[in-house]
Amino acid sequence: MLLLTLGTAAGGGVPQWNCACPGCSGARAHPDRRRTHDSLAVLGPDPSSWFLVNAGPDVADHLEAHTALRPGPGDERTPVVRVLLTDAELDHTIGLLRLREARNIEVHATAPVRQALRERLALDTTLTPYTTLSWHDLPQAGEKPTDVAGIEVSAVHLSTKRPRYAADAPEDSGWVVAVRLHDPVRGSTALYAPALAEWSEEFGEEAAAADCVFVDGTFWDDEEPRRLGISARTSTGMGHLPIEGPGGTAERLAPLPARCLYTHFNNTNPLVDPSAPEHGILADRGLEVAQDGMVIEL
Repeated sequence: MLLLTLGTAAGGGVPQWNCACPGCSGARAHPDRRRTHDSLAVLGPDPSSWFLVNAGPDVADHLEAHTALRPGPGDERTPVVRVLLTDAELDHTIGLLRLREARNIEVHATAPVRQALRERLALDTTLTPYTTLSWHDLPQAGEKPTDVAGIEVSAVHLSTKRPRYAADAPEDSGWVVAVRLHDPVRGSTALYAPALAEWSEEFGEEAAAADCVFVDGTFWDDEEPRRLGISARTSTGMGHLPIEGPGGTAERLAPLPARCLYTHFNNTNPLVDPSAPEHGILADRGLEVAQDGMVIEL
């Protein structure tokens, strides 16, 4: 199983078009600091068959940036695109509109996410004139997984956090999930959780059993959003466990045997600056900061 970290930023990317904070200004001055919206490409036993975990506004650039994701020799078009969704947030889903040139878009999502996209965003109505949308259920971990391009996939339910456009929708633990990816040939497992509101017992067990874990790195500490004036809520209040501090994810990830990487960085997170001392703090714990374009083989 090959994992390509197509993007590693939270909503808005780095730099964010309307922001001149140190993180955004630094990314404008140093293009190597730029980060696109978080997304993961997965290649299984057949390297010509791949799928995505989340599809944000940068999806076309993501696909073009990697040779393995382009149409092969003799293929004029990519006929089918498969996408697994961790939630219904706009920065993880509006790339589906950009994929309209495919003959078929297969979307794997939980029931509340699927309903929000079909009823609130009217994706079926919008995309039907261009392509065919095929909707598939994303089973919960412990249930029989779904085979996608030779990889067994399932979801670890995480929280009831709904996107703003569906704030009045019923609560459901399937609104935000981690995607579990298992390669039955090699026996390797990866866990992808770009949004993590709480560290549940189930998630902890799945993380301890995985070979590679991607975890929400939106904010460095819980007070970051309030301290920098971007929100009246804390990181936890916004649905993202912080990396550092009491209840932070770093202390939970450090003892795990898996390779652990952070992704989904907000533009205010000091980790978007490669010279920030916070990188050393994580490195001392054996934890990594994911970068756009990383390749991980499991």
